[in-house]
Amino acid sequence: MSEKRYTNLDYLKEITGGQDDILKEFITLFFDQLPEFKIGLHEHLNHKRYKELGELAHKAKSSVMTFGMEDLGRKLKDLQLKTQKLENIESYPDYLSEFDLVIRHAEQELQEIMDKLS
Repeated sequence: MSEKRYTNLDYLKEITGGQDDILKEFITLFFDQLPEFKIGLHEHLNHKRYKELGELAHKAKSSVMTFGMEDLGRKLKDLQLKTQKLENIESYPDYLSEFDLVIRHAEQELQEIMDKLS
């Protein structure tokens, strides 16, 4: 029985040639971006800055996809497209809840990988 994994580093291992030090740099960069994503998405939503919300969702999408979070990437893309047309504004908080949940798990997984690589 394997527990659900939120991240998949196959793509990163491929582009880093399996070099642990480069992999660690990618993870560190991702960790550095997370506060901007986690705080920014909620601030944009709370202040009804939907254009900025969509732009940040787009930026976050690229990062999460790099770490194999395909489902979250698709959801961020949906959010981005909805903000461009101001569609279903009432659904935006659900996207952020999903983002928060997945990112919390992803951070734990990536931290475990960092600990093993150190």
